[in-house]
Amino acid sequence: MRILGIDVGERRIGVAVADDQALVAVPLTTIDPGPDPVGAIARLVLEQKADLLVVGLPLSLSGALGPQGQKVMALIEALSSRLSIPVETWDERLSTKEAQRRLGPGHPPERRDALAAAIVLQAYLDHLRGIRE
Repeated sequence: MRILGIDVGERRIGVAVADDQALVAVPLTTIDPGPDPVGAIARLVLEQKADLLVVGLPLSLSGALGPQGQKVMALIEALSSRLSIPVETWDERLSTKEAQRRLGPGHPPERRDALAAAIVLQAYLDHLRGIRE
């Protein structure tokens, strides 16, 4: 099963992929959503031959769905109606900050965004396997 994870940002979408056994998530790339983010993500899903898409859902620290979360939910709804694969969500709170912490200063934002997607996807994979931190 090929699982992709994405972290939707204002400027870029970070992308990660799970290994063949769905044990480890690795950063893959970033994509420019352009004027049609649904189309950009749909092309990526086809190119990668994904069987499942995990989308990081930006919740506030309290767990509420803020303005960015609402935008991502609208994107998820559009993706769900366009893609022929399941689209799952996973809490992505603080994933970008965690990616920045792991990388340290001086790395390009694209690398940070792909790592943030890998952090979200890894949390999802760990949940599937019942691993708790």
